Amino acid sequence: MSTTVAGLVLVTSLIAALALVHKPFGDYMYRVYSTDRHNLVERGIYRLLGVRADAEQRWGVYARALLAFSVVSVLVVYGLQRLQDKLPLSLGMAPVTDHIAWNTAVSFVTNTNWQAYSGESTMGHLTQMAALAVQNFVSASVGMAVAIALVRGFARRSAGTIGNFWVDLVRGTVRILLPIAFTGALVLVAGGVIQNLSGVHEVTTLTGGTQAITGGPVASQEAIKELGTNGGGFYNANSSHPFENATAWTNWVEIFLILLIPFALPRTFGRMVGQVRQGYAIVAVMGVLALASVLLTNVFELSGNATVPQAAGAAMEGKEMRFGVSNSATFAASTTLTSTGAVNSAHDSYTPFGGMMTLVNMMLGEVAPGGVGSGLYGMLILAVITVFVAGLMVGRTPEYLGKRIGAREIKLASLYFLVTPVLVLAGTASAMGSEERRAAMLNTGPHGLSEVLYAFTSASNNNGSAFAGLTVNTPWYDVALGLCMAFGRFLPIILVLALAGSLAAQSPVPEGAGTLPTHRPQFVGMVAGVTIILVALTFLPALSLGPLAEGLSR
Repeated sequence: MSTTVAGLVLVTSLIAALALVHKPFGDYMYRVYSTDRHNLVERGIYRLLGVRADAEQRWGVYARALLAFSVVSVLVVYGLQRLQDKLPLSLGMAPVTDHIAWNTAVSFVTNTNWQAYSGESTMGHLTQMAALAVQNFVSASVGMAVAIALVRGFARRSAGTIGNFWVDLVRGTVRILLPIAFTGALVLVAGGVIQNLSGVHEVTTLTGGTQAITGGPVASQEAIKELGTNGGGFYNANSSHPFENATAWTNWVEIFLILLIPFALPRTFGRMVGQVRQGYAIVAVMGVLALASVLLTNVFELSGNATVPQAAGAAMEGKEMRFGVSNSATFAASTTLTSTGAVNSAHDSYTPFGGMMTLVNMMLGEVAPGGVGSGLYGMLILAVITVFVAGLMVGRTPEYLGKRIGAREIKLASLYFLVTPVLVLAGTASAMGSEERRAAMLNTGPHGLSEVLYAFTSASNNNGSAFAGLTVNTPWYDVALGLCMAFGRFLPIILVLALAGSLAAQSPVPEGAGTLPTHRPQFVGMVAGVTIILVALTFLPALSLGPLAEGLSR
């Protein structure tokens, strides 16, 4: 089987599998977030937290509860790292330095899971389990809770509340993430991924001659990671390491898990607003953008325009030889289209245009299908912007799902879209404006700029992957990227919850002759077009100085 055919089989089988589970899994999540019943485990957690599970919250209370939970989480994760030498299961690890502890705490609480340290040579088992693994679940559940709160804003009529944060957090963790991670771990173990606690300690020589001691509960961690909740891994090689990704079919399983929840949530959205076809429209936009990205990334990597790639038949540098180019390129597109951050190849070694695609995927706002929860609410924000633009074109007050998109709503949506570009471009400019910070780049010229641009794009979009050539384990980069992760996560969330509260308070607006149909292919094309145009207008100058300049120079 040729490489091209193998790639087509991989993509086609993933599409078929995701289509197969879209309806049943989306309906299951709809029931999880819509039922009034609490199971025994959930009731126990509510008593422990002192939560009134049947009391709903206004958007401001919902936001304060989310922020309080996240602040406490950052402090706990930071404290466990700083005190790990005095705690059990430390494996003799020294306390994590203050700037790395800050960066890591913010990283995992924001669902970014960027790692500025070297895996098992820095963190003991207790820190890995009680701090990082716990946040892999609850930070993802926070994103799902925000998405569901926004959907309730569209679904409710003249309501003052958008749900209960604590109930949404617990249900997402207990009923969705934990069962999938447990099942996924069993599947990965069957495929050859190791599962242990004490660690199969092995010294692995990494690029540059450095060494890292590796080991730990790999299969469970990998299952969590591929749900889109962990950009790091126990091994510095991430999913290209055979202990984390053993065979071609475990590679397929991991890509499937990356895309599972984000592609099923639009079905949940459609059920909750009472119009399933609206969910199909949103998933269609996601699918169009995702398929275009996957195909383009494969094309750029299979047809490298340099001498060596042409002689080898494809751009093999930085790829995992067990999987080949297509498996690596599809994994790269999937992980940057979502907020996963896991990698099975070196993005820094991709062709200029292939590397550009991983950047563009994140610059889209990771909405195709996006992160766990964040992909859906990001896409709904783009839908709001699209109907506003369409309303201006026909001279009519825009409406979406029976809700008027007025001045308040479009201001919130616009601010949401502007947060990430400001962080990415300001952070990149600050790094490139200092000779000391430029010294962290492995490469000079356009590729060096791409390394820095990738780091701030990944952090601000809460992705967690990296162009590995950049040395970010310095106080300035740790603090700066940590701030980008925090602001890139919580400012958009506050804006989304404010929008949810504004929409929930509205009375329904009856459809008229001028109402834009938002379930037809025309609307799907409009949302996709608006997404691409907004990204192009915002990031094209930076891309022109980085990957585009590098690619055209070849």
